[in-house]
Parts: sequence; structure tokens; C-alpha cells
Amino acid sequence: MTGQMGPDRLLVFVKEPRPGAVKSRLARGIGAEAAATVSRVLAEHALRRTAPSGDEYERVVFFTPAAARAEVARWLPGTALRAQAEGDLGARMAAAFDEAFGTGARRVVIVGTDVPGLGREDVREALEGLDEHDVVVGPATDGGYYLLALKAPAPELFRAVPWSTPGVLAATLERAAHLGRSVRVLRTLGDVDTVEDLAADWGRIAPLLPEPVRREIAVRVGKG
Repeated sequence: MTGQMGPDRLLVFVKEPRPGAVKSRLARGIGAEAAATVSRVLAEHALRRTAPSGDEYERVVFFTPAAARAEVARWLPGTALRAQAEGDLGARMAAAFDEAFGTGARRVVIVGTDVPGLGREDVREALEGLDEHDVVVGPATDGGYYLLALKAPAPELFRAVPWSTPGVLAATLERAAHLGRSVRVLRTLGDVDTVEDLAADWGRIAPLLPEPVRREIAVRVGKG
């Protein structure tokens, strides 16, 4: 932070890790309870790895569903919490950016929590990238993105994007180009949505899991 400028802010999007409500594709392969456990430990891992050093940025967790505030507060005590807005992912991200900028943030980064490789260094690189670019994006291997950073609200960036498809990143880059926004692209990271994703990153994820769940999942993903 310099002068009278506001703080940089990291917004972490999480979903209450309730069985049957998260990781539906993964649940088809390992069961709803195990998939919810994976979702929970990945979110906790992401929060540990993106914790700011000193006052380099503020961090706020945007959770869904809104009715789960009490459950999320018990799960993540001491965390600054905001409920995500209604609507598709684009509408929710646009609203979160608007809220952050509206409450004084200077530069804002949004990340998800299903990318085990994501860390504080990615957040820092994104914030620094905004010194020379309007948008910074971190591509995911599934065609989406795990990080998006802006230095001003850009609700039009989220329109006409096919959310939850492999075309999210391409459509977002096309929107940015159409709007005349310069973009910096960060490294590509893998996310965890399917059994194949889980198996591919098993070495990093397995130590995060409770022992009984780890043994159960290992058999199902061919790592037992």
C-alpha cells in the first residue's frame, strides 16, 4: 500500500463442503462423502497457501450458499466472510469485484480453491501484473481459469461466457480483446474436478486427507 491508495484484496471463492452439493463429477467416482472431504481439504490447503505475508493484501472468503453462513463460520473461524451473490459464476464474480472496489480496494484478485498448486506467489504475480495490464488471468488445464485479477470493475467481461465448459478461458480472452483490455496470462495449473484429476495430482492431495478417507479413495483412483 502506498500513499492514500486502498489495499489490494484477494477474494477466495469457496463452497460449503456438504456431501451431495460439491464436486458432482468427482462424487460419481468416489462417492459424495469422499468428494466433500476432498473439497474441504483443498479449500483449507488453498487458504493456507494464499495467506498474505504482513499487509501485502487483505483476504476475504466469498462463500456459497448464502444460507450456510453459520456452517462456514464454524468451519473457517476468524475468517472474513461474505456471501456470494445470486446468479451464475460470472454474475457472482462481477458482484464480488464490484463490492471489493466499492469498499476501497485498489487491485482485486479472485481465486477458486480446487487448484492444489495455487499459492501466494501467484496472487503476488497477478497483482504486480496489473501495473501494466488491465486484466490478469491464470489458466486452468480444463479450459477455465483459477485466477482473475482486475484494477477496476469490468462487469462486461463476464457477459456471454459459457460457464462450466472448456470454453471459459477462450471466451474471456475474446471478451477482453473486444473491450480493448490488455491481458497478462500466468502459468497454467491443473484443477481437481474428476477422478482422473485426483489421480493425476494424488501425490500432492493424499497427504491432506484423513487416513481412513485416504485409504478409501486410493483404492478407487488406482493408488491403493
